[in-house]
Amino acid sequence: MSLERLDALVTGKLAELATRGALKGPECVITGVNAGEGGGSPRYFLADRGDRAFLRMNANSYLGLAFHPRVIEAHARATERFGAGPGAVRFISGTYLSHVELEHKLAAFHGRDAAMIMSAAYATVMGVLPQFIGEDALVISDALNHNCIINAIRLSRPAKKAVYAHRDMAALEHLLETHVGQVRRAVVVTDGVFSMRGDHAPLDDIAARCARQEPGYAEGIITVVDDSHGVGAFGHTGRGTEEYTRTRADILIGTLGKAFGVNGGYVTSSAPVISYLRETAPGYVYSNPITPAEAAAAATALDILDSPEGRTLLEKMRRLAARLRTGLADLGLETIKSDHPIVPILIRDTRRTSALVRYLFEKNILVTGLNYPVVPKGEEEIRLQVSANHTEQDIESVLDALKRFRKEQRTESVKEDGSR
Repeated sequence: MSLERLDALVTGKLAELATRGALKGPECVITGVNAGEGGGSPRYFLADRGDRAFLRMNANSYLGLAFHPRVIEAHARATERFGAGPGAVRFISGTYLSHVELEHKLAAFHGRDAAMIMSAAYATVMGVLPQFIGEDALVISDALNHNCIINAIRLSRPAKKAVYAHRDMAALEHLLETHVGQVRRAVVVTDGVFSMRGDHAPLDDIAARCARQEPGYAEGIITVVDDSHGVGAFGHTGRGTEEYTRTRADILIGTLGKAFGVNGGYVTSSAPVISYLRETAPGYVYSNPITPAEAAAAATALDILDSPEGRTLLEKMRRLAARLRTGLADLGLETIKSDHPIVPILIRDTRRTSALVRYLFEKNILVTGLNYPVVPKGEEEIRLQVSANHTEQDIESVLDALKRFRKEQRTESVKEDGSR
């Protein structure tokens, strides 16, 4: 078989992505990390960039636990005890003690009966939603929900589906009301914290509106929340959007790969729901779990979060994020008010967003630019993410770079006006 035709086809599709501005291009390859010197956080070294040390402002590791000595030690000990990988799916012979212990800890942390871990949060969403969305159900989704929710809904082929404008609670209730009598069950699914903006779903309002409309559905209304960016980064004790809004979802999905600094995803709910998912979710039944070492490391990270040390890390992270937001406002840069460590700079222009990403890279600062069509036109932004590993000096260096960029922009504008 020849790949010539396929190569030609995918080359054309790559060119289309480039034309649309959606091509991600070559990845930055991290070749090393140092411990941070002179009041700064760890610095990262990239392939083909020599000895340049980069400040990382685009990582999801909100508490910096990937570098915590106890987390690293737990990973090493479990690797020595159980080996490098699980060697099988859970129901055959791939369940290790560290998997079970982590699930018990996650359930207790969230005040639930049971929890189930999977290979990633994306896989968890893809495995969970189709088990409750089918030919007899309506699914309603926030317009800014993550790609995993969008694809899980497509996979599920629900009887009815609808999307409400971001955080528009009146629109959500209207959709629930107008579909009464058309399906037996409704599923309302939302991100807890929205990954591009750092704002959160009003779970208390969602729950209240669902409760008002639930009598119209024979099998009720189920709320599903993917709080991958919330758990470990939001709420007084890091229990996420549920804690922040004082509201509990029926089914909560989270990740071990962000604030916990490890890898994997999980779902927590009632014991019957979790037992059902163990039997039906394809990503759980037919795919290997995270390694026993990853489970042990994640359990240790959870212990740290749920301790005085965890509260200290959360407070530091919030303090640094608040300083960054204040600094952006002082520079006249638009951001979104939130208590979350995702701090977006709303540029609202693709060319200027790309220019600022390049400028910060030249100043040895790694950031993520989100341009159309990843975000709608006029919503282009740079997403900054604060970690407890960062320092006050790091935040000030970012603000100083942004200040210099703004000054250079104004100088260029004056030159252009003078030449016309």
